[in-house]
Amino acid sequence: MLTVLLGLTGAVVYGAADFLGGLAARRVRAVRVAAAAAALGLLPLLAGMPVVGAGFSGQAVLAGVAAGVSGSVAVLLLYRALAVGPMSVLSPLTAVFAAVTPVVVALVRGTVLSVPASVALVVAVVAVVLVAAVRDASGARVTVTGVVTAAVAGCGFGGIVLAYDAVPADAGVASLLVARVVQTVVLGAAVVVVALRRTGGPADPGTTAHPGRSAAVTPRSSRSSRSSRSSRSSRSSRSSRSSRSSRWSRRAVVAVVACGLLDALANACIQAALHVGTDDATLPVVSVLNALYPVGTVVLAGVALRERLTGVQWTGIALAFAASVGLALA
Repeated sequence: MLTVLLGLTGAVVYGAADFLGGLAARRVRAVRVAAAAAALGLLPLLAGMPVVGAGFSGQAVLAGVAAGVSGSVAVLLLYRALAVGPMSVLSPLTAVFAAVTPVVVALVRGTVLSVPASVALVVAVVAVVLVAAVRDASGARVTVTGVVTAAVAGCGFGGIVLAYDAVPADAGVASLLVARVVQTVVLGAAVVVVALRRTGGPADPGTTAHPGRSAAVTPRSSRSSRSSRSSRSSRSSRSSRSSRSSRWSRRAVVAVVACGLLDALANACIQAALHVGTDDATLPVVSVLNALYPVGTVVLAGVALRERLTGVQWTGIALAFAASVGLALA
């Protein structure tokens, strides 16, 4: 029961963090938001270190490095996937791979799931697909590159759960801190690369106003299809968009700070959920629950931004609730 509660809490908090990150990405490029949130996420972990402790053993450090690299690469690949393909297809695909990857690893290790738990996990995966389904009016086509990139990004998100599952019991926040430092460095380097590209070549794609890990990037194909007659207005539009993406409004700063703090808390919840359980089914259960983070994002978007949830998403939320109850009782 405690594993399910912590896993669900982590997923909901992840969803809230992604929602706030998506709000900030309306003004600032998504990669800059991700890098700033990663750095800010160090603060609550450092504050909690005297209380929880931090054992920097070799295994704890390696697990933290694995989580940091896996998460950073996953974020960057997700942005790339959504730059070349339709969000409506690639975002749910990423979420499914994030849920299934640790489950497959657990089954390969010899984990045996009960029939009720297996049914609940399948229902939860279906819920992930339905909740993550979004409208996409970009007209982008599904390509092999987009599908493969999204799938690998999902495996990267699943790799975070696998890394935290390998954290020693006495590590405290050590692995979480190491992962945050790695993410800050990797995503900070990505910000520098993007800035160099912008000064030395074509403008990097801007971000759209879609919250969550599925914060999309404007497809490049839509730009290349513009006629030469509109090239001047296109350059003007890109310049205006570039100017907007460089400004940090007070609201954006507050959103990024909250995003970083909540994301760190969510990671702590997931690590705790993985280690309070004593049976072999803990890893697959936490993995699938963690992948339900879009529930928090879409619900907050509906409440705060009055975005209307589709019938498909409401169905997904209902299935997520049912699956969570089933896992708690299994």
